Amino acid sequence: MNTKTLLFMMVFGMALAMIGCNNPKGGKAITVNSITGDTTDVDTTIYGTCGEGTAMHTLELLCDDGKTRVFMFNPDDSISPVYGGLLVGDRMAVIANVEYGDTIASKVINLTTLLGKWTSIDKQFEIKEGGVVDSHVETETNPWTSWKIHNGRLLFNKDTFDIVELGADSMYIENNNGVFAYKRK
Repeated sequence: MNTKTLLFMMVFGMALAMIGCNNPKGGKAITVNSITGDTTDVDTTIYGTCGEGTAMHTLELLCDDGKTRVFMFNPDDSISPVYGGLLVGDRMAVIANVEYGDTIASKVINLTTLLGKWTSIDKQFEIKEGGVVDSHVETETNPWTSWKIHNGRLLFNKDTFDIVELGADSMYIENNNGVFAYKRK
């Protein structure tokens, strides 16, 4: 193998290594609980309040860390990444990544819209601030008692759901067991 070929292969290998280490979409960070040995995803959700600079294609978020961030919405998305609407002053949970050099909101959950009393055929519960869920069905065997958003998904106790739709009067959530529909009580 001549020197030029060897040099080219070394530069090419280094370039691949740098690309692999600099993933712009960001891989999921995994942590291990040293007590139980369980592995869990690190929550990448950004929390804050919807700011006055929010417009049709941007979200201004007054973040809990004191910073103000502006997120773009991908104009190529055929489905809106916003669940529960954008209203100035409402609490938001945002999942974002970098595309086209801009910070793009891939999922926005309006936590203020999520709060409140919900009902279905077999469940009646209230989602409260601070991660509390009050169940209003006395005979329920495994009532939900807590909630949180984790990496854009809704967790009730240990049950994990994707939010399919969240509106002022309805909520549809999905997991491996199916889609569950709730209406505002």
